[in-house]
This record gives sequence, structure tokens and C-alpha cells, in this order.
Amino acid sequence: MKNVISGLAKFQEETFPKHRDLFERLASGQSPETLFITCSDSRIDPCMLTHTKPGDIFICRNAGNIVPAYGEVIGGVSATIEYAVLALGVRDIIVCGHSDCGAMKGLLNPQSVAHMPAVAAWLRYGESARFVVQENHSHLTGRDLLNAMIEQNVLAQMDNLRTHPAVSARLAKGQLNLHGWVYDIGSGEVRTLDPAQARFVPLQARTPALA
Repeated sequence: MKNVISGLAKFQEETFPKHRDLFERLASGQSPETLFITCSDSRIDPCMLTHTKPGDIFICRNAGNIVPAYGEVIGGVSATIEYAVLALGVRDIIVCGHSDCGAMKGLLNPQSVAHMPAVAAWLRYGESARFVVQENHSHLTGRDLLNAMIEQNVLAQMDNLRTHPAVSARLAKGQLNLHGWVYDIGSGEVRTLDPAQARFVPLQARTPALA
């Protein structure tokens, strides 16, 4: 906690004064263009990763970057998505998984989270991804198996996003785009889903198409 408090002091004394104009503008409202859904993992900083400023992206974080299908859980994730799309009018939604994800390890090994009933219950919303990996990637082991799980979970949560009425309506109008990312913590690389190839490719290779 000492580091947190000292960091706050540095923000108030050094960072805030340098960006006072920005914060004064933000004090009266926000207009982010992107909803960024990612894991709660402490090693991920969405703003650092995307080099964005306060007010640029609307962020939703939870264990495993999970999006329950609409109607299964009307809670914080659903409310955040609905608000971002209908109230803020975001044009893009990114579902970002990451390497070495503890939630995905829990999905692959349910017994490892059996003593945490809330976590175990939450991870059931990734069960479809686990089943796909089990059926199609049973030959993989170790890190390769985990990486397959991470990618498949991003795909599953993108499918779940499409069940949300606000999302499906804006997709049908061509007013919203969905993106699937996987961030590698050790290398800084981000891979994005390439629908044409039905696989994840380095984001740099997709940049012209995303612009």
C-alpha cells in the first residue's frame, strides 16, 4: 500500500499538473471510441499497451476476460457493454486475452480452483472454449495447450458478445467492429484474429486492414 500512496502523491504533484487541460476537459464527460475487455491480471495495463490517454478507451476487466452470453448474467459486464455501445457509442470492441493466464489454467484444470467456488462458477462461462480445445487440440500439452485455450477463449467471448442486443444491433448496422487480441506479456507482441485466415496473426501485419 505504501507504493500505491506514494504513486498517488507523484500523480498529484507531477503528472496531473502536466495534463491539467486534459483532465479539465474530461471532468465534464467522456467520448471513448473503443471498449477494451481484458483480464484482471496485474501484468496488463491497457493504456500502456495501447499508448492511450485517459478518456480514450472504456475498460472492462475480469478474471479471464469473460463475457457471459446475454441473459445468463445481467451484471457488471453486461451493463458495461450496454453502456459503452448505447450511451457512449463506441465503434470498436476488443476482447484481449493474454499469455500465462491463470483463469485459463483454471479452465484447463478445474480441480485447481475447486477451493474457490466463486472463481470456479465464473469460469464456467468459458466452458465452451474448454470443450473446443478438448475436442480439437487434445494432442497439445504444456504451453501450447494453454495458448490454444487462451485463443479459443477469446473466440468464445466474441461469440458471446454477439448475443448482446446492443452489440448485435450495431453490428447489423455496420456501426460496430469486434476484434480479438492475444497479448504476450514476455515479448510485448499482440496477435489479432484474422477472420480471412481463421487464425491469430501478429497485429502489425493487420494494421492497414484495421485502419
